[in-house]
Amino acid sequence: MNGQLWSLEMTFSEDDIHTRADAWLRAGQRELHVVGRAKRNLSDPPIPAIGEQLAAARALSELSRELVAEATEAIEVYEGHRVGLHV
Repeated sequence: MNGQLWSLEMTFSEDDIHTRADAWLRAGQRELHVVGRAKRNLSDPPIPAIGEQLAAARALSELSRELVAEATEAIEVYEGHRVGLHV
């Protein structure tokens, strides 16, 4: 193992209906930024923690997609042909 530290920071912004999660992954010299959003149905009670959980999950899901895409591209460059990775 190379001992590289990755860190994740997530911040939230919200109004009465919308929640936004901004996530930054810092991995060595690179930084990835992704966004997740949630929208409360007006018939649901206003419980901010639920919107934050959903927005966070969506941001992390997008981060996962981006990391897999980067890994796929790196493997394709190394192998010289298209590959398909599954998560």
